Amino acid sequence: MKNKKNISSVPSASVIPVALAGREYDILIGQGLLENAGKLISPLLLSASPAAIVTDENVWRHWGGCLAASLDASGISSAPVIFPAGEASKTLAGLSSLYDGFARMALGRDGLVIALGGGVTGDMAGFAAATWMRGVRYVQIPTTLLAQIDSSVGGKTAVNLPYGKNLIGAFHQPKLVIIDPVTLSTLPEREIRCGMAEAIKYGAIRSSGLFNRLTGKTAGFMEAIGEIIGECCRIKSEITERDELDYGERMLLNFGHTFGHAIEKMTGFGSHTHGEAVAFGMTIASGIGERAGFTRPGTSAEIRRALAAWNLAPDCPLDPAELIPLLSSDKKNEGGMSRIVLLRRIGEAFIYKMPFSEIETLLKAPADPLKNSSEGGWQ
Repeated sequence: MKNKKNISSVPSASVIPVALAGREYDILIGQGLLENAGKLISPLLLSASPAAIVTDENVWRHWGGCLAASLDASGISSAPVIFPAGEASKTLAGLSSLYDGFARMALGRDGLVIALGGGVTGDMAGFAAATWMRGVRYVQIPTTLLAQIDSSVGGKTAVNLPYGKNLIGAFHQPKLVIIDPVTLSTLPEREIRCGMAEAIKYGAIRSSGLFNRLTGKTAGFMEAIGEIIGECCRIKSEITERDELDYGERMLLNFGHTFGHAIEKMTGFGSHTHGEAVAFGMTIASGIGERAGFTRPGTSAEIRRALAAWNLAPDCPLDPAELIPLLSSDKKNEGGMSRIVLLRRIGEAFIYKMPFSEIETLLKAPADPLKNSSEGGWQ
C-alpha cells in the first residue's frame, strides 16, 4: 500500500489492492475521500507540473470545486479540462478536445491526469492519458455508481466509433482509484439504477450471495453502498490480476455486454444508459443459455426479478434478432463466432464460442430449454 501514511489520516477508508506486477495500485473507498484527495494524490506526483482534471460540465459544477480546493490545500496546482456531458462526447472528436486542453496547459510526460466523473469520463481521460506523449499517469475518481463498481477499475480505456462501442482503446492502469460514495448524492435515480445493473451482473457471474442481497433489497441500500461497491471491486480486482489483458477469465465481466453494446449502438448511444442496455443484455444471454441447455432452468427468471426490483425493464425494446448483424463488430468475436458469456447458475459463469447462426436460432426458439449439452449442461 503505497499511500499508507496518507490514508491513515483519512477517516473510514477501506483499501482494496490491485496486484499487477509493476502496475500495482489501491482502490480506496470511503466517505469524505474527495475532500482529502490532495493528500492521497500528492505522493504520486513526479514534478510540480499542474494536474489536469478531466471532467464533464455537470460533474465539474457539483464536485470540481471540492477537488480543486483539496489539491490546492496539498500544494498541487490544477487546471480543468471540461467536455459536454454524455456518451455522445466519447468520440475521436471528444478525445481531441482533451488533447487540446493538455496542450494549452503544457502537460508534460511527468504530469498527472485526474478523471473526475462517470464511465464516459474515465474511459476518455484514461485513453487520453495512455496516448498523450506516449503515456502519462492518471488517477480515477469515479462519481457514478456504475463507474465506482466497474469501469474505474481494471485499466480499460476507449472511445466509440459509429461502427461500435469502445473500438479504439488501450489498457492503461490508473495509479490510484478514489471512491467517495458522497458523490452519489447528486445522481438522478436513473443513474443509480444503471449502476445496480452492473452490481447484479457481478452477483450473477461470481457471487450468489451478492446477487441475493441485491434482489428485492432496495430500501435503505445506500446505508450499505460502500460494502456493495467494495464487493464488486474485489471481484473485479481479483479477475483483473489473473487476466489483465482480457484474453480469458476477464471476459466473464462482459456478461450481458455483447447484446447490451449492440442495443446501445442500434439506439444511437443515447436512448438507453449503459446499465439499462446491459440489463436487457443479461436477460437475452440468460435466455439463450437456458434454451441451449447450458443454464439452470429458472435462472433467467431470477435475473428478471432482480432487475425488476430496481425498476430496470427486463424486456428488450427491440426484437433481439435485429441485433445479430451488429454482433459482428464485437471485440470478443473470434473466427466468425461470438464469444458470449453464459451462466450455469447464479454465481457461476463461463465463456462459450457460438456461431451467429446458432445465436439467431436460439433467440427465436421457444422458452423451453433445448437439448444441447456440448458444455455438459447446467449440472
